[in-house]
Amino acid sequence: MLNEMQASLLPYLGLVGANPWLQALSVVCASWLLAWIFDRFISSTLKNLAQRTRFQIDDALISYLHNPIYTSVILLGFALAVNLLKIGEPYDFFIFSGLQTVAYLVWTVFLLRVVRSLLRNIAANQNRIAVLHPQTLPLFENLAIIVIIVLSVYVVFSAWGVDMTAWLASAGIVGIAVGFAAKDTLANLFSGVFIMADAPYKIGDFVVLDTGERGEITHIGIRSTRLMTRDDVEVTVPNAIMGNTKIINESGGPAEKFRIRIAVGVAYGSDIDRVREILMGIALSDEAVCEEPEPRVRFRTFGPSSLDFELLCWIDQPILRGRVIDALNCQVYKRFIEAGVEIPYSKHDLYIKELPERN
Repeated sequence: MLNEMQASLLPYLGLVGANPWLQALSVVCASWLLAWIFDRFISSTLKNLAQRTRFQIDDALISYLHNPIYTSVILLGFALAVNLLKIGEPYDFFIFSGLQTVAYLVWTVFLLRVVRSLLRNIAANQNRIAVLHPQTLPLFENLAIIVIIVLSVYVVFSAWGVDMTAWLASAGIVGIAVGFAAKDTLANLFSGVFIMADAPYKIGDFVVLDTGERGEITHIGIRSTRLMTRDDVEVTVPNAIMGNTKIINESGGPAEKFRIRIAVGVAYGSDIDRVREILMGIALSDEAVCEEPEPRVRFRTFGPSSLDFELLCWIDQPILRGRVIDALNCQVYKRFIEAGVEIPYSKHDLYIKELPERN
């Protein structure tokens, strides 16, 4: 490509004489001038066009694009100048490889800045990709940085004529060994990404695990999930376990409301209509009980020694469950005593058939 560009410039280079050093200096000056023109006119025009759009990523792209193009034009001028001088090997090889290395490094920095800006814009957008959250942003940034740097190193070594086949084979073996050694860490890592993408729960939700722990989700990380139990004990669960276990999200669904059940039994012969009225009155008089959905009373079954009823009502948040159940149980007991409704309890009668004789 340099020879073709040199051939196209020969008619103009003849105007400065046959001295190769003078021609090389002219090419370098021309490259500086061309870079200055781009910086002053083309770059400013592109910036004005980008400012008219409602996107911010194009403004950042134009800003980042200035330095690599400016530097590449100047480096191209130096490469043409060296080609005109015909210094000879091995100097040409070292000079060209050095210029290519500088160009690759400049464009590597450009790619790193563009990818980082693009990922951050996507993560900040409400209509972002599901898997890319502010929490997963560091992971994707680090992966992108690693990929870009590895490719840059490969290209730079290729520019210096280094055969990378053996290095790539060694890197593959090392990668397999690291994968086996860190399989648990990688499992937690990928599970964390899938949890954030699928969003079975979020920070602030009340969940119940298979092992019985119940608490509020306080942190969803790349490696683990933390929840605070009602005993103010923080439980840290690896994401690999969270991704492969059954989780009951009490705050999930269309609303955060949670239904509680108050089971109570009354003696046979009680006025069941009166029992319904008392239970409904207790639920409607409690401020913590939601009016919508409306509380309801269900006559469940004929028990061995009682008529079994159940008061069903909704509360705004699962965290209120224990407090509201305590208040409702107290009111049920007091109101049943006032109304003369008997709450049966287990009784056992002991019959002594015969007493032992006294000596």
